[in-house]
Amino acid sequence: MSVFERYLTVWVALCIVAGIALGQMLPGPVQAIGRMEVAQVNLPVGLLIWVMIIPMLLKVDFGALHQVRQHWRGIGVTLFVNWAVKPFSMALLGWLFIRQVFAPWLPAGQLDSYVAGLILLAAAPCTAMVFVWSRLTNGHPLFTLSQVALNDTIMVFAFAPIVALLLGLSSITVPWATLVTSVVLYIVIPVLIAQAWRKALLRRSQAALDVALAKIGPWSITALLATLMLLFAFQGEAILRQPLVIAMLAVPILIQVFFNSGLAYWLNRRLGESHSVACPSALIGASNFFELAVAAAISLFGFESGAALATVVGVLIEVPVMLLVVRVVNRSKGWYEAGASA
Repeated sequence: MSVFERYLTVWVALCIVAGIALGQMLPGPVQAIGRMEVAQVNLPVGLLIWVMIIPMLLKVDFGALHQVRQHWRGIGVTLFVNWAVKPFSMALLGWLFIRQVFAPWLPAGQLDSYVAGLILLAAAPCTAMVFVWSRLTNGHPLFTLSQVALNDTIMVFAFAPIVALLLGLSSITVPWATLVTSVVLYIVIPVLIAQAWRKALLRRSQAALDVALAKIGPWSITALLATLMLLFAFQGEAILRQPLVIAMLAVPILIQVFFNSGLAYWLNRRLGESHSVACPSALIGASNFFELAVAAAISLFGFESGAALATVVGVLIEVPVMLLVVRVVNRSKGWYEAGASA
């Protein structure tokens, strides 16, 4: 992990401060950027999100899908946790903490929006950063690649229905047209562009792909930070009034990270999978494709919504929490292997 990636939370925090200051000092230009929309899609943010997502999708080799049968138990655990547990457990945690425990201290008009943001975050399994987490745990590289390729394929078809189902269960109106548009704009089109670009580079050589990935890698984080500055320029007034909102939103996210990573890790151990497979299987369920979640929240509910803020809190705590999970699975390798071989 590069120094920049390791201290991503610091850069995110600085962007929060800069964004809030920008919104307070230059409200006119910030509001003008917010009005640059076509069909409820903010054009500057849409462009930034493509710059965010495409370099990450360029790493994904969908040709690796045939490898899933080599570690079918680990893949089974990954799919179960990511699609049958994670979104639904987050919906439950959102209801419990946002609508019950913390409701007296949160803006009443934003409760539904906060829950929606948490659901969007949980319904998008990690795509790019899981390669970093897997490397830090000596995870099986081919398993990591194949589970990412399979999850991204499922996400194209399952993201919108799962989000719509859980928003409906949470009594939140589902803006179907905007939701489907978000999936097309932020999953389907970027996947097609990234895969076409990947094939063109590979026709030249593997080295050409590696050089391109090294060059455009910083684009994703730079675009993410620029998007966060804009988000917090719009959210600044609400945050200044209630700074504890961020801490309260972090609670269900943190619980979900530890619950899902622990569940996947334990299931892999019970099924006898190797530690090098269990690590990436646990880590992909704990982390999120927060770029997609942020994009969908903005499209569905707007820049100034609680949903957008909730997804940004996910970005804020992702790196330090995931580094803690990495440390736990590394230090527990002896315990894991003793149980898996029993």
